[in-house]
Formats: sequence, structure tokens, C-alpha cells
Amino acid sequence: MRIREGDTVEVIQGNDKGTRGTVRRVKLGRETLRRLGRKRRRHARRDHNRDRVLISGVNLVKKHQRRTGDTRTQIGIIEREEPLHVSNVALVCPHCQQRTRVGYQMPDTGRKVRVCKRCQEIID
Repeated sequence: MRIREGDTVEVIQGNDKGTRGTVRRVKLGRETLRRLGRKRRRHARRDHNRDRVLISGVNLVKKHQRRTGDTRTQIGIIEREEPLHVSNVALVCPHCQQRTRVGYQMPDTGRKVRVCKRCQEIID
């Protein structure tokens, strides 16, 4: 995946367009997991949670939570972050501080690394 946990990304579509944040969690979809080699026996169904990223401080929604029995849950209006689809965010290069596409290279170490398409610097 081109975007990993801990990366700084910029939202390129939606209500929060232009805002930057750090990726807290990445959730891969069924097709992406299949490409990575994990075996899945179920039929591919539409899953609105596939290929999503949770970004700190972006896509804040309000949830109205009511009291549920004797359990200690937070009640009232709770503001929390919801995941965005990975196609709506772009990686921000740590060297040139601009949003960029990601390429891959195999340097002399023999390990595949991500590379900024603008400044050709190694991101990893």
C-alpha cells in the first residue's frame, strides 16, 4: 500500500479538502489482502470499509450516544474521527513538504522502498 501508518497525508477530495493529518490506522480491503497473498474463501462482496485510512483531526463526525444499561459508556454527543477512502488522500513528502505520488525503487540494499515522484527522495 502506498500509504502507511504514521505518514502525513493531505485530503484532496471532500469536505476537509486541503487539511493535513497523520495516518493513525490503515484498513485494507478484501481485494488488497488477496493481492498480498492472504487466502480468502468467501465471495467478494461490497464492503464500504475497504481500503480506508483513519487520519487524526480529519473527517470529524458527531454521534449521539444514549445510555445503555449499567455499562460505563460515554453518553451525549460524541465527536470522533471516521475513516476516509485511500483514494481521497495524497501522501505529503517529508523532504519537499508537497503532496506527491509514490513510486518504488530497489536500491543496493535489496529492499523495496517508497520514493517521492517530485524530488526523487526516499520516503521510508
